[in-house]
Amino acid sequence: MRAIPGIVALALLVGACQQPAELKVEDAWVRLPAVAGRPGAAYFTIQGGDTPDTLLAVATRAALRVELHETSDQNGLKAMRPIRDVAIPAAGTVAFAPGGKHVMLFDLGPNVKAGERIPLALSFAGGKRLEVQAMVVGAGEMPPK
Repeated sequence: MRAIPGIVALALLVGACQQPAELKVEDAWVRLPAVAGRPGAAYFTIQGGDTPDTLLAVATRAALRVELHETSDQNGLKAMRPIRDVAIPAAGTVAFAPGGKHVMLFDLGPNVKAGERIPLALSFAGGKRLEVQAMVVGAGEMPPK
């Protein structure tokens, strides 16, 4: 019987020590276009915070126009379409990856080169704005690890 109060106290202590989940962006990278003048693409992973949120926009000074996009399979054919926003579940993960959700970067500046980093600013409905540095890779290169 003495063990039960100790177990309850330990459970309360462990629960109190858990950090709240924080909205964050990780593993950001940009692939340059294979053909000059075509758009590049940005990828990253969003970790949701304690409450659900919505990604509204991504911006960068490295491109003139930026759009959220999603690739889907329609009758065996891949189709890409713009999307308005992306729901981020509480404590969940949303990946922006080749073949799925991604950010199109139109009219990338001529100074954006493989091996450099460019800033991406992500704006969320909850009011948070996160800026990350995205590694730039060439059109045929593997994503950074």
